[in-house]
Amino acid sequence: MRKRLYRSRSDRMILGICGGMGEYFDVDPTLVRVIAALSLLLGLSGVLVYLVLAVVIPVEPGDVAAA
Repeated sequence: MRKRLYRSRSDRMILGICGGMGEYFDVDPTLVRVIAALSLLLGLSGVLVYLVLAVVIPVEPGDVAAA
């Protein structure tokens, strides 16, 4: 089965971007969140990148009631 990048339904703080990236790259989502927060604080266009990813990356398929 092919590995795909999705926004997480279960491990989300805001939109599930960091949780999904953590699952995809097999790292702790907290590490991805720290990197995202640092990019926001350092002015590396973190907000723009996060919003683009929120539009581009689909939500993880599954039953909405289970989430």
